[in-house]
Amino acid sequence: MSDAYPQLDVIAVGAHPDDVEIACGGTLAKLVKLGYKVGIIDLTNGEPTPRCPDPEIRLAEAKKAAEVLGVQIRVTLDMPNRRLFDSFEHRVQLGKEFRKYRPKLVLGFGEKTPLASPDHWQAMQITDAGIFYSRLTKWDAHFDHLPVHTISAQLYYTLAFRALELPEVGSKFVMDISDTLEQKLESIRCYETQFPPEKQHIFERVKAFNMSHGMTAGYQAGEIFVSPGTIGTHDLMKFVIRGEIKLPAEGPESPDEKDLGEADKSS
Repeated sequence: MSDAYPQLDVIAVGAHPDDVEIACGGTLAKLVKLGYKVGIIDLTNGEPTPRCPDPEIRLAEAKKAAEVLGVQIRVTLDMPNRRLFDSFEHRVQLGKEFRKYRPKLVLGFGEKTPLASPDHWQAMQITDAGIFYSRLTKWDAHFDHLPVHTISAQLYYTLAFRALELPEVGSKFVMDISDTLEQKLESIRCYETQFPPEKQHIFERVKAFNMSHGMTAGYQAGEIFVSPGTIGTHDLMKFVIRGEIKLPAEGPESPDEKDLGEADKSS
């Protein structure tokens, strides 16, 4: 039965349409450019919200945003917005989607978001459990007899714009989105019902957030991820020098630094 669905390399899970665009839209666009097959799963349709008169409008915005990012698949589940809770039924529902699309990597929420929707925290727990449930055997009846699938890797993204620190788990790293930042911002702008003129400041906030994270790793812009476990390598030189991991010291030179370097060579 799983052959009826295209296999994806990466799935990003959000509570509402626009969550993954804000948190990791630049990464999704970059992965598409690199040739990976990418999907998004929204647990709810995000409605009701104050400025959206019809859930179909929000879904149309989500479809347009996915097209901007270039993702191949976007699925919107029927879990309830504002009343989203981690439950057995929701875990199984997401686990079924993982079994259908068989991703190697899943991206999802990594922490609570105080003063924002509590759905985000529930989505994290549902995603954690859905990844686990996807590989459980001898539970066929709960999963419509879809074949089990083991997801190789999981990463957490953040929407914690009001916090200075990220969750103290695993390892943190930055994905270079210097060439997809504007594409990310364009995808967020697709949500006209969520970001009317009086909320345009969100775009500058997202841009500043990504530029700040990018600069810590020597990029113009970046998105930060947290691995639940420690990231390791069997080849230290390849890890830090040949491009697997970019250290801050390898960042682009400023014009002044470049001039100084040239002056040193000529002296």
